[in-house]
Amino acid sequence: MVHGINSYIVTNGNGQEAVKLYENALGAQVLSVKTFGEMPEDPNHPVPAEAKDRVLHAHLKVGGYDLMLSDTFPGQPLELGDQVGIAVITSSPEETKDVFEKLSVGGQVIMELQQTFWSTSYGQVKDKFGVTWQINTQSEHN
Repeated sequence: MVHGINSYIVTNGNGQEAVKLYENALGAQVLSVKTFGEMPEDPNHPVPAEAKDRVLHAHLKVGGYDLMLSDTFPGQPLELGDQVGIAVITSSPEETKDVFEKLSVGGQVIMELQQTFWSTSYGQVKDKFGVTWQINTQSEHN
């Protein structure tokens, strides 16, 4: 079962500034801000020192709505049109796979479905209309 859909803003290294702007301009409540520096270390993909303060994931509450935000991964440029995407939260890995596969038809897989430190199943796809989707299984732990 799909739990919800959230707007997801992607910034180009200035996510901390964007969080402060939306907090001030929209009266948003900042529920969490995680940085790339807080990720578990991976020797195959080290995070450069200058990118450790970039936003990996921020969760803001604006009225009754959730707003998500992250910076681009260090070394990946922000593509024009990718500043806003949609995050889909599902209740099971099977549903995540189903939604992911259906959105992938005629589109482009950005990140294959995989287990991450925040989800049992997560992936990113750009559908055939150019919309970027992040599909995430919500477990009791996240």
